Amino acid sequence: MFIAPQGDHFVTRLTHTLEVAQIARTIARALNLNEDLTEAIAMGHDLGHTPFGHIGEDEIGSLHPGGFRHNHQSLRIVEQLEKEGQGLNLTWEVRQGILMHSKPRGDFLRGDLVEGLTLEGQICRISDAVAYLNHDLMDAFRAGVLQDSQLPLGVFSVLGERHSKRVDTMVTDIIEHSWAATGIGNGASPPMITMGETARSAFNTLREFMFQRVYIPEDRGVQGRAARKIVRLLYKHFDANRDEIPSEYNARSKSEDAAAVDFISGMTDHYAMRTAEAIRPGITAPFSEQRFNL
Repeated sequence: MFIAPQGDHFVTRLTHTLEVAQIARTIARALNLNEDLTEAIAMGHDLGHTPFGHIGEDEIGSLHPGGFRHNHQSLRIVEQLEKEGQGLNLTWEVRQGILMHSKPRGDFLRGDLVEGLTLEGQICRISDAVAYLNHDLMDAFRAGVLQDSQLPLGVFSVLGERHSKRVDTMVTDIIEHSWAATGIGNGASPPMITMGETARSAFNTLREFMFQRVYIPEDRGVQGRAARKIVRLLYKHFDANRDEIPSEYNARSKSEDAAAVDFISGMTDHYAMRTAEAIRPGITAPFSEQRFNL
């Protein structure tokens, strides 16, 4: 997702979550797995994501003595912060899926990375990547950051030239190559949610391309640097002025050290910008400039 997008047609954390849930339910239904479990994981997987996406996550992680990972924060929200600090009554499988949905750079479909994770959790994990790769690519086209001709050779020919076709190709390939998860057949190894070699290679090529041409440049661009300054300002301000944190956060966090992180990590991009602007007028100025100067 882009940093604080201005247009109504760019993806937000909410629309991303809905896309992940839709893709995950489609795969789970086709494989005769637990649709409700995949949806529950999908709905909770990004609850702990900071404003400004992984830029904000990295910045808070460098500032907070206990570090910060958005998947751990998502689990903290459902286990400790919801229901006035009592947490939600969720199954172990839902909590495990939320915690283990994050993926390293590179080929994240290796079996050792999902050891012990339920098939429904694996579905949500791969559906997350299918969703963000495709909608981030569309947003990059829409913003003029990328052109069709710049994509690696073979991506379109394997995955499709249109957004809907690429999503359909990925989802169909996942279903076809994860059929052992239905219990039909007699596979020698435990079933996994995976992709075929051709689609998997194109998928990983596209993902690495997005890291190099969109995600990393966005972090290092004008807005990325401004986003880090905003998160740094918010953390230092609320860590030093904990009486300004809404009382419900202090009550639910059960720890003064965690209240600032709980408060900031729950902000949207634009709320974080408005809050920072009230503390230090002018800090959000780079966001009023050319939106996608990466």
